[in-house]
Amino acid sequence: MVSLQIKKIIEAALAEDIGTGDITTGATVSPKKKGRAQAMAKGDFVIAGLEVFEAVFHAVDKDIRVKKIISDGNKAKKGDIIAEVKGSLSGILQAERVALNLLQRMSGIATLTAKYVETVRKTKAKILDTRKTVPGLRVLDKMAVRIGGGTNHRTGLYDGVLIKDNHIEAAGGITAAVHAQRTRLSHHLKIEVETKNILEVKEALKCRADIIMVDNMTVDAMKKAVDFVAGRALLEASGNVNLGSVAQIAATGVDLISVGELTHSVRAADISLKVKGR
Repeated sequence: MVSLQIKKIIEAALAEDIGTGDITTGATVSPKKKGRAQAMAKGDFVIAGLEVFEAVFHAVDKDIRVKKIISDGNKAKKGDIIAEVKGSLSGILQAERVALNLLQRMSGIATLTAKYVETVRKTKAKILDTRKTVPGLRVLDKMAVRIGGGTNHRTGLYDGVLIKDNHIEAAGGITAAVHAQRTRLSHHLKIEVETKNILEVKEALKCRADIIMVDNMTVDAMKKAVDFVAGRALLEASGNVNLGSVAQIAATGVDLISVGELTHSVRAADISLKVKGR
């Protein structure tokens, strides 16, 4: 069962695609004709978003049935049948593109996330996402990260404190920015501070920041920060992280690694939907 927020995303996507009506399907397929279609993997990837895929078809026609053959979080290989869709062929054809777009994007995110998680598996580091998501699709992007084995950072500006460089500049320094937060915050919210060198790490720790982000630092600088902090705060590595560098970053001993690539430039999984029989 998908959330109301996801239902609204689906409704908006269908309205964008179908508009005043599917003129091609309307002219070629009787609304009474029933049939089936199969979603097939055209590459190897981690499946994510099948509930969303199913919900798109139900939004077009509640009588369409979707049989999930491979579950979210599992790997599909090229040629595997992921799901089978049965019901009104006109409804299936109208829902096809939106259903595939969302499933392909979510599966691409989950696949890339799983690669990062596997790369740092022997360390204590957790792989986090960021707010670098497609506007309007954040809930789906972050769901896909979880399915891929990653961990969600804050959802938005409203549910977590991250004092970044611009906040620090505007407030007049790390100490001033943290103090301003402490005078207004509920005690249960953790304070994270972005730092760019070891001096700022020391200041953030002195201010009793709960999480210290070491942003765009060298691996050597990160290791110095880990040694200095010595477990007194969580350390999050961020900035230009990629699959080639993440293992070395994790080996420094940081607790968290945030990766914008998971959602800002993901490659969609290749999936097709084919009507079977006439």
